[in-house]
Amino acid sequence: MKRKYFGTDGVRGRVGTFPITPDFAMKIGMAAGKVLKKNNRGKVIIGKDTRLSGYMLEAALEAGFIATGMTTVMLGPMPTPAVSYLTRAFRADLGVVISASHNPFYDNGIKFFSSAGTKLPDEVEAAIEQQLDEEVTLSGPSEFGRAFRQDDAPGRYIEFCKSNFGNQLSLDGVKMVVDCAHGATYHIAPSVFRELGAEVIAMGVEPNGININDGVGSTHPKALIDKVLATHSDLGIAFDGDGDRVMMVDSHGQLRDGDNLMYIIACDRLLNHKLHGGVVGTQMTNLGLELALGQKQIEFIRTKVGDRYVMEGLLEKGWRLGGENSGHIICLDYVTTGDGIVSALQVLKAMVRQNKDLIELSKDLTMLPQKLINVRLASGFDPLSDTKVTAEVHKVEQELGHSGRVLLRKSGTEPVVRVMVEGEDEETVSNKAAQIADVIVAQSSGETV
Repeated sequence: MKRKYFGTDGVRGRVGTFPITPDFAMKIGMAAGKVLKKNNRGKVIIGKDTRLSGYMLEAALEAGFIATGMTTVMLGPMPTPAVSYLTRAFRADLGVVISASHNPFYDNGIKFFSSAGTKLPDEVEAAIEQQLDEEVTLSGPSEFGRAFRQDDAPGRYIEFCKSNFGNQLSLDGVKMVVDCAHGATYHIAPSVFRELGAEVIAMGVEPNGININDGVGSTHPKALIDKVLATHSDLGIAFDGDGDRVMMVDSHGQLRDGDNLMYIIACDRLLNHKLHGGVVGTQMTNLGLELALGQKQIEFIRTKVGDRYVMEGLLEKGWRLGGENSGHIICLDYVTTGDGIVSALQVLKAMVRQNKDLIELSKDLTMLPQKLINVRLASGFDPLSDTKVTAEVHKVEQELGHSGRVLLRKSGTEPVVRVMVEGEDEETVSNKAAQIADVIVAQSSGETV
């Protein structure tokens, strides 16, 4: 499906610039309401992260849904996976998240969940886009919807998260730092881990509307690493702004990304006969994970980058575990989307069941050095079809042989191509990535190479 408004993760952009404007938000609320309401009525729940612009977009969406007769349930600041869960729990027809995930505060977005708590099917997104291009019409005055706030939503989600850990297990004696990125998990995650018995040192829990993801969270792990080392904690956990990604740090201050965490979860499930198939990764998944899983006789496949494609891979194979090195992990036996808290709990479950720390659980995993460079492109330039660029990529691939990989991936949201080189030697990997990036820059600007 060719999308006009929707990207791979809803509608996203700079606040105040189309489509992240109040008039568009109201219109997409009306369009979605008309497509999804049943028998002239319907229910939608709306959650958001802690960005200042969330108030504006929340009000606009609320007006749009009410205008089409939808009962609108306002959750306030809630993690994206919490909205997915509560959409199912409340038997709503639609869930909406106002968030730009790991982006800075001046960006925002609108993402929809189906009544099953999954991303909307392509045909539903297509119907909403078609409705957006038609004239806006209101329901009759007697058919407008109502709105109310669900004050107990945080408590409901906290209990759901805890239920995925196991009643017989406890985090007693575990000292951890929890970094909530001043985002949507700030009033959720610390409570989950404390109520399971852990000693929690919380950081990134003072949102002011503009500090979300600012030097903290899973995209800025140095703050967490420093805190873990300074407090002599057993581990650290970092979430992104909307709580669907997680990174962890061991007691020595080493970052454990999504690939590492998936390895720990997969091995623990294999040990307990609960893996049920293999693991789905993406084109960006570290080759070291694939090799380590192979040593355990665990099947592995790659998809395109994006949780939408990971989910498609899981459903196609009938497997239950997949994710990305960014920390977006899907445990389909517990949730229907990436959930940072639930994923962290699966890792902690492995630690408790095996009585091992993150270092011990990862000892058989050797991650290969990766270098990722973002190269900004001139308007209209496509590096994937440029002969000099493709020739340079082929040359580097030959030099790396079977011990490395090269990946060029165009961003879906900005004029950028991501150059990723992976191999056994860190210096070689960095040099080869820079080599390809230089050719792309020269070709994009029309310089002679």
